[in-house]
Amino acid sequence: MAIRTFGPNAVDWEQRIDLDRLRRQRLARLHEALNRSELGALLSFDFANIRYMSSTHIGTWAMDKLIRFALLVRSGEPIVWDFGSAARHHQLYNPWLDYSDGKEGSPPTGARAGISTLRGAFHPDAGIGADVAAKVAAELREHGLAGEPLGVDLAEMPVLHALKEQGIDVVDGQQVFLEARRVKTPDEISLLTQACSMVDAAYEELYAQLRPGIRENECVGLVSKVLYDLGSEYVEGVNAISGERCSPHPHVYSDRLIRPGDPAFFDILHSHLGYRTCYYRTFAVGSASPAQRDAYIRCRAYMDEAISLVRPGATTADIVQVWPRAEEFGFPDETAAFALQYGHGVGLSIWEKPIFSRLVSLDHPEVLEEGMVFALETYWPAADGWSAARIEEELVVTADGCEVITKFPAEELLVAGRKYWTVGGELNTRRESQSHLNTREGRGER
Repeated sequence: MAIRTFGPNAVDWEQRIDLDRLRRQRLARLHEALNRSELGALLSFDFANIRYMSSTHIGTWAMDKLIRFALLVRSGEPIVWDFGSAARHHQLYNPWLDYSDGKEGSPPTGARAGISTLRGAFHPDAGIGADVAAKVAAELREHGLAGEPLGVDLAEMPVLHALKEQGIDVVDGQQVFLEARRVKTPDEISLLTQACSMVDAAYEELYAQLRPGIRENECVGLVSKVLYDLGSEYVEGVNAISGERCSPHPHVYSDRLIRPGDPAFFDILHSHLGYRTCYYRTFAVGSASPAQRDAYIRCRAYMDEAISLVRPGATTADIVQVWPRAEEFGFPDETAAFALQYGHGVGLSIWEKPIFSRLVSLDHPEVLEEGMVFALETYWPAADGWSAARIEEELVVTADGCEVITKFPAEELLVAGRKYWTVGGELNTRRESQSHLNTREGRGER
């Protein structure tokens, strides 16, 4: 295995993830992307971009508030405006944001008190948007960039209007951020791999507990507990789908009771030090019908063919060409089938560059590079009209191919919650992998 995984603790006897290097390399890549662009500066309200730029974090509760913002100017250092108490915490515990040299008149800290409009919750007449724009404009003038385009990833309308009133030329900055984040640093790859290893453990527990009578929402709770016990920062979602809900795929769990013979697939999304997973697995519960097995075999074949093509220099078009057209599995067009045969970069957010989809990739291919990390997802509805298979693997592009970092077995359909044989007249309820089951049945055992 080329990609190593470590324990989460820091130790003195082994070189593990270097977080100082992670911070330096992320900021360096963002500066490189900014310097290649025509922009004078980048302004971010996006939680993941702020973290990439400044290595600050105040809790996942803030992800949808649009209240924090950060600025990076050419040849400058990040400035983060945050809640007053959070900014004070950054000043105390984030030394990489301290730019002063102790002398009078030296540059102030990069962690400052400041808030945006809180998705419109502040009174429109309070002038919050104007205050944001004034702070940004002052920094641009300080660095001689007042006349240069300002790239913004996302913003509320009052802030956008206030920036324009300051005479600032606001343009799309999200592409610059995503370009910087497209290829991962070695430490990012290690963190993404560690995040996957935690999901490996969650699937092991889920497989052991999955049985007729358990509900989808119980599975969500079970997985979430495993991940939080292992130190997950944030369980973003567990997509638990079973029975007739598998086709069409609803993308949201329910309180449905799982029944004997049901298919069940899950997508586990969580964050380890900010780095996400997107990781599907499919099971049969109690037993698997021929239709379910056939769907899984086809779903796996599309996955394996795609993985075999991943290497530096290949394109997203090369990958999606081996996947079925929307019309082949019951959809009128690629928009209607979007995200079923799909691929996407994974990093500080779930969907990053590159994107793999017949909707866009054939006409707008992206070249794969060493160090990219992305997920490939395949789906196939069964001939019975209600069950389906769903598989997802995360891969790292290596110098001569790729390495799969999602390790829970998915080469064949696993049957969970099945009672296999009796020993000494007593029922043995141990659950085994499908490969072990096949070995026992091949020997005539039950």
